Amino acid sequence: MQAEQSAASQARNRNRDRRQRPTPRLSRYALFGGRRRRVRRTEEVEGSFVDVYSQRLWCMILWVALMNVADSYFTLVHLQSGAIELNPVAQFLLETGRVRFVLYKSTLIALSLLVLCLHKNFILARFGLWMAAGAYTLLVAYHLSLFY
Repeated sequence: MQAEQSAASQARNRNRDRRQRPTPRLSRYALFGGRRRRVRRTEEVEGSFVDVYSQRLWCMILWVALMNVADSYFTLVHLQSGAIELNPVAQFLLETGRVRFVLYKSTLIALSLLVLCLHKNFILARFGLWMAAGAYTLLVAYHLSLFY
């Protein structure tokens, strides 16, 4: 009985060719893990999409997200102490309320990080992620220096 089911399953799989459709950028494999860790052909490394993302990439994304939260917190603390916001976009968001400021800012950064994560094999995305990590780190260091 099992042999019949196995033979039927193999026959069904032979009839479908998974390569007829391109792999979408955002799929169940991207969210829950896939099998492909690197591209098969070395000439396709730049600008390719893969299913699995490295721990280093996740650490970078987490770092930028944490620095974003710290920036939001310190911005609100400094504004309570009498500082003014010089960034016109942040000032506009602050006028919607403190909770909405944090939600809108976090959502905007999360969407940006998602795009950078999905495009990790593009040089511009890697550069953008490193720039975001460096800029947010310097910004949080600046916030901390204002306390002294």
